[in-house]
Amino acid sequence: MATPAVHCRVECADRKAHLFAITLTVAEPAALQRLALAAWIPGSYLLREFSKNLQQLRAQQGRRKLVVRQLDKAGWEVDCTPGKPLVLRYEVCAYDNSVRTAWLDADRGFFNATSVCLQVEDQVDAPHALEVVAPPAAADGARWSCATALRPTRVDRQGFGSYLAANFDELADSPVEMGPFWSAEFEACGVPHRFVVAGAPASFDGERLIADTQAICETQMRFWHGDRVGKRGGPKPPHDRYVFMLNAVDDGYGGLEHRHSTVLICTRRDLPQLGVRKQPEGYTTLLGLVSHEYFHTWNVKRLRPVEFARYDYGRENYTELLWLFEGFTSYYDDLLLRRAGRIDDATYLRLVNKTVNQVLQTPGRLVQSVAQASFDAWIKYYRQDEQTPNTTVSYYTKGALVAMCFDLTLRAEGKGTLDDVMRLLWKQTDGGPIAESDVAAALETVGGRSYAAELARWVHTTDELPLADLLRAHGVAALDDPAQRAQELGLRVTETGGSIQVKVVLRGGAAEQAGFSANDEWIGIELPAAKGRPAQGWRLARLDDLALYLGPLRKATALVARDRRLLRLPLTLPAGVTTWRLFAQDPARMAAWLHPQ
Repeated sequence: MATPAVHCRVECADRKAHLFAITLTVAEPAALQRLALAAWIPGSYLLREFSKNLQQLRAQQGRRKLVVRQLDKAGWEVDCTPGKPLVLRYEVCAYDNSVRTAWLDADRGFFNATSVCLQVEDQVDAPHALEVVAPPAAADGARWSCATALRPTRVDRQGFGSYLAANFDELADSPVEMGPFWSAEFEACGVPHRFVVAGAPASFDGERLIADTQAICETQMRFWHGDRVGKRGGPKPPHDRYVFMLNAVDDGYGGLEHRHSTVLICTRRDLPQLGVRKQPEGYTTLLGLVSHEYFHTWNVKRLRPVEFARYDYGRENYTELLWLFEGFTSYYDDLLLRRAGRIDDATYLRLVNKTVNQVLQTPGRLVQSVAQASFDAWIKYYRQDEQTPNTTVSYYTKGALVAMCFDLTLRAEGKGTLDDVMRLLWKQTDGGPIAESDVAAALETVGGRSYAAELARWVHTTDELPLADLLRAHGVAALDDPAQRAQELGLRVTETGGSIQVKVVLRGGAAEQAGFSANDEWIGIELPAAKGRPAQGWRLARLDDLALYLGPLRKATALVARDRRLLRLPLTLPAGVTTWRLFAQDPARMAAWLHPQ
């Protein structure tokens, strides 16, 4: 690899003030050198304006200080003398404890290059060096280490030092974790993996996490490349190294995929615990997140929309295909968890059941197609408000159900499976950019007929999916269960301290008909006088109190506070509101789907 044209040095300038100090050196700048900081990070489709955290930008060549002119919210230019290195120094305030940006305090450091490293115009394809400087010893004596999937060139035993990226894209795709984290290594089909965990309590069972993660990784590699992957003469996976970076916090959940790594966040209670044999639901959710982000190693980081063939970090990058890249990944994350033996059939059906009900309880599924939802991710999915469930549908959850419908349809017709389609897409495109036409062609090749009608109906319209029939054909029956109180009323609420706060009023529900509005506080109900009973009023502490005070009655007056005004709303409880409950009606047929040979 050539000598780096751009060198980015990152120092922990002030952990108490959450400040990174950055020194960016451009070996051969242009006479008028332009620079920019990314506005978003791939995988999280929202303009987050990372430049808001940049401050004190200065430039010089040798001892000569240069004028830095700001062009827009994230762009600058500097008049330079050609042939002399340009050195820029600035600070980045790092106080976003998520997977997307940067964080620094006394206990932990983390950053994505999109948040701290300026892009140098006309040199983004040149090699970039990243130097991460070890901070001074902490007051408590804890020794920090550094983890990243970038290739090291000169690092110490703790991982601090210099790394090399082929270009800015690789740098942007390689997050860095720092701190006194827990760390372990393992191999999956011959590929070295590392798992680092920040914030783990003493009860953390690291051996179990590694064993489960290894099983997930090996299952996914065999899914894509067959049983001989990693063996002598067998196929090779697309990655030769991988790093999981998990930040355990009091309250949080999420992940962000990269080509050779992923960043995860979960609650500490979701970590596996020493001496606890039964797998808690939270740990199952964490393993599902691990599975989801690792599947992205193939589906979105390599197989990807043609619109993502080259990222533009300064503006929105639109595509209608997130239903495929996020939705199909959401289908396979739990399915491959089952095939890896990390959950049983009953648990898998509960997870599918949850996804089905989430979609069916979203009125926005009848307003916006999943393709439109993909395109609008920048303004809808990542900018959710009280009307989001009424105006859009998640390309994660509905996309997962679209994947399931294609898989079960192909299996019912006996020509192939969605597994075959995904592997065919990988082979035909050599793990590169694809369009919807490529998906249509792969479906036709595997299934022996055109699936254009299904693609049009399931992806581009708001028609309901044929879930019940397809599930029944594979041994899974759907029963109608009475809805929980919030769903019966068409509400989403929070209940804290004896107060019911309305967060969402669902379109077409009883609460909307009564006149409820988001941000109302539901205080109580009034019942009219009846034979043998005087008029009554009751304060509600939670929605379940309705059954206690209403009994068999279906009508009441709801007392709500809105903008400090007290309102009386005529409420009629609907009858027959149900949710789905899936169960294994024919385990043998279900096994052919969940456990293919």
